[in-house]
Amino acid sequence: MEFRPCIDIHNGKVKQIVGGSLRDENNQAKENFVAKQDAAFFAKLYRQRHIKGGHIILLNPVGSEFYNATREQAMLALRAYPGGMQIGGGITADNASAFLDAGASHVIVTSYVFRDGVVNYENLKRLVSAVGRERLVLDLSCRRKGDDYYIVTDRWQRFTGETIDVSLLDRLAEFADEFLIHAVDVEGKARGIEEDLVKLLGDWGQLPITYAGGVGDFGDLRLLQELGGGRLNVTIGSALDLFGGAMDFEEVCKFCSREERE
Repeated sequence: MEFRPCIDIHNGKVKQIVGGSLRDENNQAKENFVAKQDAAFFAKLYRQRHIKGGHIILLNPVGSEFYNATREQAMLALRAYPGGMQIGGGITADNASAFLDAGASHVIVTSYVFRDGVVNYENLKRLVSAVGRERLVLDLSCRRKGDDYYIVTDRWQRFTGETIDVSLLDRLAEFADEFLIHAVDVEGKARGIEEDLVKLLGDWGQLPITYAGGVGDFGDLRLLQELGGGRLNVTIGSALDLFGGAMDFEEVCKFCSREERE
C-alpha cells in the first residue's frame, strides 16, 4: 500500500473540504482546513520525501471567477515537483497535454468521460489518443445509493447511471493506467472508510487504485490494508497533520512503507 498525498485547491487556496458539500453556485464548500502555505510548499515536501503518484485537484470549474487563481496554484505545484504528481479538474482532450507539459505525470479525468450519465467512449478514446493510456487516470469517485456505488461527476455533484462493479472496471481498465476513487459520502469526515467499496476494489485489483475518503486514524489504515488485500493505495486529507488533523505525516509514510515491505 502506497501513500498517495493530495493537494486540493479551491478558490485559489489549498484546502480540505467535506466532499459532499461542494457547490459550484457561489463557489461554496464546507471547509475543514485552509492552508497558509501555497501549493508549491506541499509539492516540495512530497518531493523531499520521494513520494510519487499524489494528486492535485482543481475544485473550481472553468468559468469560475476563482478558476485562474486555482489553476495558477496547481501550476506552482507542478513546477515544484515535475513528474511527481497527477492533476485533475476540468481536464479534456484539448487541454490535457498542457498540464503534462507543465510537469504532471498523469491527467485525471471524470466529467469529460462520463457524459449524460454514461461512459462516453468517443471522448475516452480521444483522450487516449491525445495523451496515451499510460498517462491517463480515470477518476471513478462515487456515492452510495441503495446497495450500489454510483460514479459522480461535476465535482461530485451529479450522479451518473454507472455503478462501480467488476464489469465496468474491466472495461475501463483498457483505457487507463490507474483509477482514483473518492468515497464522496465519507470524504473529509475522517470517521471511517467505505468498507464495502474497499473490499470490492481490493478483490478486483487489476490496476493500481488510489482510495480516498474517511481515513481518520491508523486503525482505518489497517482496515483498508486488510479489506483491500494490500492492493489499494491511500490518500489521507483532513485527518493528516499537514491539514490540521491528528495523523502524523511521517508516521503515515512509515506505516505505508512497512506495509509495502510486508
